[in-house]
Amino acid sequence: MAKIIISAKDIARAGILWERYKEHKDSSAREELILLYTPLVKFVAGRLAISLPPNVDRDDLLSYGVFGLMDALEKFDLSRGLKFETYAISRIRGSILDGLRAMDWVPASIRQKAKEIEKTYLALAQQLGREATDEEVAQALGVSETDFQKTLQDVRATTIMSLDEYWLAENDKSESVRLLDTLVDEQNEEPTAGLEFEETKQLLAGAIDKLPEKERTVIALYYYEGLTLKEIGTILGVSESRISQLHTKAILRLRGQLARQKKKIF
Repeated sequence: MAKIIISAKDIARAGILWERYKEHKDSSAREELILLYTPLVKFVAGRLAISLPPNVDRDDLLSYGVFGLMDALEKFDLSRGLKFETYAISRIRGSILDGLRAMDWVPASIRQKAKEIEKTYLALAQQLGREATDEEVAQALGVSETDFQKTLQDVRATTIMSLDEYWLAENDKSESVRLLDTLVDEQNEEPTAGLEFEETKQLLAGAIDKLPEKERTVIALYYYEGLTLKEIGTILGVSESRISQLHTKAILRLRGQLARQKKKIF
């Protein structure tokens, strides 16, 4: 993660609190740790909220995230030598996504539109031997390019979970990999295990590599570098809404490419 979310001073303080909590079951230390790591919850909730409709209350996201943080505090193993922030962010994200799934806030009609675009991206990629342009996709869907752009805006909310979902291996449901994990990270502290797991990683990484350059850049900067859509827009010299659109198209392309190769959970 590129951003510094917890200050060095707080991290130093956390070392003392962890000892009190894990070794002495000190409840007050646990409460202090929750407060100290609350910025992680705000960070994850803020990033997820970018693609959510206004009717999704950000306070609900924060509540779900706090449950994830508490779960992370309980299950974190200090002896493994991992960074708690990395572990906690995954737990917090998962807790928020579980809460969103339970809300079932995306209308079935919007999900259907997203599926139709996914299939169209896949069909055109196979037909053309490359990723299709907006004009080509609009033509295949039988709509104007303007209407296609509007549809992309409508289905944006269906893509928020995609790179944070766990994509399960077909033969071993106990092993899983996120699309996020396929982006190269030399600092990755969790070793992968199993041939099927590695095969899945390669498949997902290959799908990302086939994305158009700008879409691939958005995926890397947003999920690996931890930048906001606004920051990515500044880097690429385009508006935040344009970056959001590129993100949506990238996710729909990925889902279309992977639909025929792996069983997955959305």
